[in-house]
Amino acid sequence: MAHVKLHIPGPVEVSEKTFKAFCSPMIGHRGQGFKDLYAKIQPQLQTLLSTRQLVYLSTSSAWGVMEGAIRNLVQKKVLNCMCGAFSDKWLDVSKKCGKPAEALQVEWGSPIRAEAIDRKLATGEFDAVTLIHNETSTGVMSPLVEIAALKQKYPDVMFIVDAVSSMTAVPLKFDELGIDVLLAGTQKAFALPPGTAVFVASPAALAKAATAKDRGYYFDFVEFQKNAEQSMTPSTPSIGHIYALSSKLDDFIAEGLENRYARHAKTNQMVHDWAGRHGFTLFPEEGFASVTLTCVNNGAKPGGRTVDVAKLQKLVKDRGFLIDGGYGKIKGLTFRISNMGDETEASMSPLIVALDEAMKVL
Repeated sequence: MAHVKLHIPGPVEVSEKTFKAFCSPMIGHRGQGFKDLYAKIQPQLQTLLSTRQLVYLSTSSAWGVMEGAIRNLVQKKVLNCMCGAFSDKWLDVSKKCGKPAEALQVEWGSPIRAEAIDRKLATGEFDAVTLIHNETSTGVMSPLVEIAALKQKYPDVMFIVDAVSSMTAVPLKFDELGIDVLLAGTQKAFALPPGTAVFVASPAALAKAATAKDRGYYFDFVEFQKNAEQSMTPSTPSIGHIYALSSKLDDFIAEGLENRYARHAKTNQMVHDWAGRHGFTLFPEEGFASVTLTCVNNGAKPGGRTVDVAKLQKLVKDRGFLIDGGYGKIKGLTFRISNMGDETEASMSPLIVALDEAMKVL
C-alpha cells in the first residue's frame, strides 16, 4: 500500500536516515556503550535548549513528564493555563493527581497573556503554573518570553512549560527564560517516532522535587538528575529512540539552529499564503499563529471561506498527503496542516500543489 505523507500535527514524517539510526544494533542500557551515547548527545541537547542544566530522556509520551511535573512540583495549588484541547486537559491531569488546581481559561484561538497570569499569581494562592507554548488544537503560540518574565516577580512559583510542538522549531533558551521545566515529545518538530520525551529542570525545581513526598517513582525528577549525572536513565530507555535522537541532533547542528528556525518560518508562511490565496482566514488571533502548523478557520469564527473539510481531506489524501480535519469542538470548523520537522520549501511544494488541485474540485 502506498505511503500517505503526514502533514498532521503529529506524528510527522520520519526520514529514512532517522529510521536507519533507530534500527542500530542493540546495546545494554547499563553498559559503557549507552553511557557514551548519552554523553555524546547531552551537550547537543544543552546547545539546543541553551542550558547548562542536564537534559533528561524519558521513555514515555510528553504527558508522562507533564504529569510527573505536577507530582514533583505542586504542593499548594497549580494554575493551569487553558487555551485549547491539550492545555485544557492539564487541569484534569492536575486534579487526577490529587492536586488543588484552578483554570485560567481563555477563548480558543486566543493566546495566554502574561497579564492574566500575573493577576492570578498576585493572589499568592499558587506555587506552580502550567503553560502549553504551542497549542496544536488551535494553532496558537502564546508569548512565552513575556510569560516567563513573570518568574522574576514570583520566584517561588514553578513555571512548567510544554513545548511539545515548538521545541527545535523556534529558539527556546531555557536558562535565559528562567523557567523551571521545559518538555517535549519527539514525534513532532523533532521528526522522530513517538515514544520518548526530552525535558530539563531548573535547580529550583530539583530542590522542590526533593521535598515532595508523593512525587512517585517513574517520573521522579531527583532520580532523573542522579542518573543523568552518570549518563544514565532511571528506567530502561528506548535505545532505538536515543540512537535516532543522536542522528537527528547531528542534523540540527549541521543545518545550524538559526537556519532551522528560518526554515520552519518559511514553510509555515507557504501554508499561510495558500490559505490566503483561497480566501481562508486563520483561526488564531493575529500575531499569535504557530510556526509549526497552520489552523485554518473554516467557520469556527466569522470571516473567510468555508469548504467541506472531509472532502478536502479525501481529495488531498488521494494525492498522497494527509492533513488534519480539526480537533475537539472545532473539528470540521477548522482544519490543520503541519510544516514541522524535516519539511523544506521543496518538500512542501507538492503538498501545496495537491491542495490547489483539491480546491478546484470543491
